[in-house]
Amino acid sequence: MEQMFIIPIRSLDSIGDIGAGKKVVSGQNGGPSFQDIFKEAVENVNTTESDLTRQQYLLSTGQIDDAHTVPAAAAKAQLSVELLTALRNKALEAYTEIIRISI
Repeated sequence: MEQMFIIPIRSLDSIGDIGAGKKVVSGQNGGPSFQDIFKEAVENVNTTESDLTRQQYLLSTGQIDDAHTVPAAAAKAQLSVELLTALRNKALEAYTEIIRISI
């Protein structure tokens, strides 16, 4: 699995640098954009939830040898949901702050 990271924000030289004829497909310096990071977090939640469901099924049918994998999968799924929730909350906070800026 690819590591998720956020590239630090760099200051602009002038306001004219915003959209100066360039179409930005990914984040600064070719890094992942917020949309890419958010999509990856959603996919991570889906993956961990399906893994947890599969582990629970294997445990309930007696096909699993080590029962400790189920709580580990549950913790992983919970952490991925918490990460997605934190990303959403931070995005909403940033949006709210941008709306408050008066021109």
